[in-house]
Amino acid sequence: MSGTPPAPGQVPDRTGSVTVVYILYLVGLVVGITSLVGVIMAYVNRSDAPLWAQTHYRLQIRTFWIGLLYGLIGGVLTLAVIGFAVLVFVLVWLIVRCVKGLKFASNGQPYPNPETWIW
Repeated sequence: MSGTPPAPGQVPDRTGSVTVVYILYLVGLVVGITSLVGVIMAYVNRSDAPLWAQTHYRLQIRTFWIGLLYGLIGGVLTLAVIGFAVLVFVLVWLIVRCVKGLKFASNGQPYPNPETWIW
């Protein structure tokens, strides 16, 4: 990357931050707080990003909020024992979304259907 600023009318390439957000989400499975950092990065970078990267940021933002919802539902349902299965599903769901996102991002491709609730 050169030290010169982008020309007027051009936006800087933020493709590296797409990958960083996915990695922060995966690290968040162990550390926790890094997921919050990741969603903040996605919110900050999405408007300046190229169109293909915007699909990834949209998916990442939705992954955070939907994952939080699924996690809360699983946490409440642990009182009825089924919540443990829900929490395992949330774990697998998050890993699959991040790995698929990393695959598409590494190829510079948009994420297909970032509005989905599942994969």
